[in-house]
Amino acid sequence: MLVPKKVKYRKMMKGRRTGKAYRGSDVSFGEYGLKATEPGWVSNRQIEAARIAITRHAKRGCKLWIRIFPDKPLTKKPAETRMGKGKGAPESWVAVVKSGRILYEVAGVDENIAKEALRLASHKLSVLTKFVKRGEVV
Repeated sequence: MLVPKKVKYRKMMKGRRTGKAYRGSDVSFGEYGLKATEPGWVSNRQIEAARIAITRHAKRGCKLWIRIFPDKPLTKKPAETRMGKGKGAPESWVAVVKSGRILYEVAGVDENIAKEALRLASHKLSVLTKFVKRGEVV
């Protein structure tokens, strides 16, 4: 699981998930990529599940880049707790994803294998995605 080694503050405010990603919106390292088409949060478990799906389908014959990192803590109060008494304890970590952000990149395999591997990975994620190629203007 991806988690930060150290953070300055244990708890973070929720924030807003609107807007477009201008940084990280091009395929930079690989040949093919998986691009988010809607904003949302992707948990560290979803990132890992998608990574496993890609490597399994490509039979470990591809180079893979994960372009997002879960650095936002999500807190949760225990079940059946009365209101008040402060914010809950950190429970999990999420990556904030805006629409247009490249989530994964793949190189070293042909297009059909890459497309199928990234399709399988997209089913593990909580945001809608699409397959993109390097240098393609969308």
